[in-house]
Amino acid sequence: MANFSAIPCSGWDNVTARALLRDMFDAAVSAADPVKILAAHLPSRPRGRCIVVGAGKAAAAMARAVDAAWPDVDLRGAVVVPYGYALAAGRIAVLEAAHPVPDANSTAAGRTMLDLVSGLSPDDLVLALVSGGGSSVLASPAEGLTLADKQRVNRVLLASGLDIRTMNAIRRRVSAIKGGRLAAAAAPARVVTLTISDIPGDDVSAIASGPTIADPDPARDLSPFAARYREELGEAVYACLVSEPPPAPAITAEDVRLIATPRQALDAASAIARTAGIEVVSLGDDLESESSEVGRDMARIARSSGKTPRILLSGGETTVTIGDGATRARRTEYRVRAGPGPGARRPPRRLVPCGGHRWRGRYKRRRGWRICRS
Repeated sequence: MANFSAIPCSGWDNVTARALLRDMFDAAVSAADPVKILAAHLPSRPRGRCIVVGAGKAAAAMARAVDAAWPDVDLRGAVVVPYGYALAAGRIAVLEAAHPVPDANSTAAGRTMLDLVSGLSPDDLVLALVSGGGSSVLASPAEGLTLADKQRVNRVLLASGLDIRTMNAIRRRVSAIKGGRLAAAAAPARVVTLTISDIPGDDVSAIASGPTIADPDPARDLSPFAARYREELGEAVYACLVSEPPPAPAITAEDVRLIATPRQALDAASAIARTAGIEVVSLGDDLESESSEVGRDMARIARSSGKTPRILLSGGETTVTIGDGATRARRTEYRVRAGPGPGARRPPRRLVPCGGHRWRGRYKRRRGWRICRS
């Protein structure tokens, strides 16, 4: 890591600022790196077998960390990740499926997980490795629904602009594996969930729609959503959403361990900036709004910051409503709106890095200011 603390205000340029931002981003990602943090959260070793299941963008890295930490444990299992996120994980198989709309491999992964946790004993341990992106890659349609129904639901949700909690409430209702149903299938084995949060407020029931976490509001009225999108969803999904929900799965106990959160990542990035002598303005880890609105708000704050170098730091889960002028992905929509806007002759020198836990480190110049494509 470079030494930025001795640089005077007049000495900052794009190259220096980009180097600092990259160090900050690397620190944030490192704070959520399963290889570095997962082992400390493992439970006591089981008397019987250890079955590993999991889903999400970080599931393969988490599985690799478990395999390395417990070489002497009778361990096997499988996790599923989006295409392109697979890593070798030793004794744990790594499956791939589609994201953000499920495919046949998503439903195959759902069957695999349910098969793995069946027929276990009280001496056995199920380790569930859960992270963002798990809702799509781990799919099992509720009774009366098909994969095509699930795909329609996801496409509607992605274009709806709904917040992530509401989205996952709907996903749980149309699923035979989410909302704690995977944990219920593992009884009488002990279930321990290790999770990396990508949800504002760290609501564990919303991370990957909570396959091992009981639905906190199983009777939630989803009829307004169902009525609004009835034609796009189809009659089978509509009936599922407006009917009385099925009984909540029986889960004897929940042992959920948050191994990484957005706040921890932001704190790690903030520490790098403060060491460099840069003022940090933290806007929190729970921003929820349209990506375009958040981007414009960030631009307004940046314009009011004057010439002194300053870092605006935030996290959260923004949304994009397709059809309201937005045609881009969330991070792209945010970056574009955080820029100077069309017609600006001399845009301020403003760097807008934006991304998640997978960093690709490519940069693109747009209208005279720099954005990071992640």
